[in-house]
Amino acid sequence: MDRMIYISMNAAQQTMLAQATNSNNLANVNTTGFRQDFEQFRSMPVFGEGLPTRVYSMSERPATDYQQGSIHSTGRELDISVQGEGFIAVLGKDGREGYTRAGDLQITASGQLVTGTGLAVMGEGGPIAIPPAEKIEIGSDGTISIRSIGADANALAVLDRIKLVKPELGNVFKDNDGLIRMQDGSAAPLDATVTVASGTLESSNVNAVGALVKMIELQRQYEMQVKMMKVADDNSAASARLLQSN
Repeated sequence: MDRMIYISMNAAQQTMLAQATNSNNLANVNTTGFRQDFEQFRSMPVFGEGLPTRVYSMSERPATDYQQGSIHSTGRELDISVQGEGFIAVLGKDGREGYTRAGDLQITASGQLVTGTGLAVMGEGGPIAIPPAEKIEIGSDGTISIRSIGADANALAVLDRIKLVKPELGNVFKDNDGLIRMQDGSAAPLDATVTVASGTLESSNVNAVGALVKMIELQRQYEMQVKMMKVADDNSAASARLLQSN
C-alpha cells in the first residue's frame, strides 16, 4: 500500500509542476518574442540501502523551443523583429547581459532605449541613450540614425548600433527571468550577419490550442493520481477492518 500511495503522491506533485510550466507558456501566448518551454516526465528509480523497489516520475524542462514566431507589421518606427536566428542584447535587472527576441522598443523620459519590459538595450559601447530627435530610424543591421530637432529633412546622423548576437543554441539556456544567457556566463559577441526588420514585431511561438489541450491532459492525469491515492486509502482501511475482525 505504501508504495502505491507514495508513487501516486509523487506523480500528482510532478503533474502539478508540469502544469505550472504549461500554464506559463499559455499565459505568455501574447508576449512579444516569447519562447515556450518544453516539459517532459521521466522515470527516476530510488537508490539507497537495499534493492531499488520503487520508480518515481520526475517532471523536467529539457529545453526551450527556439522556433520563430509569426511576424506582423506594426508600422511603428521603434518596433523591430529579428530575422531568422539571433537575439537582441539587453541589460537584465540583475545587471547581467541577456538576450531576447522582444523588439517592442521604447524611449524613456531620460532618453534610454528599453524594451517593452523596461530592459536597457545594449549598443556597441553599452546601454543606448537617444537624445531628443524628430525622427529615429533603425536599419536592418541594427544601426540607429536620428534627425535632430530643427535639422534638415535628410540630415540623418548615425547614433549607435544595437548589439545583435547569434550564439550557438546548444551553448545557451533560458534563465529564470526569461532572458537567454550563455551557459558559461560569458557575453556573446556581436554578429554582423543578424538582421532586423523595422516596423514589425515577432509574436510568441506558443500554440494556444496545443497548450490548452495539454492543460486538459495534465488535469486528467492529476485526477487519476488522486483517485489512485483514494484507492490506496480504501485498501488500507479494508485491510485494517479485516485484521480487526480476526
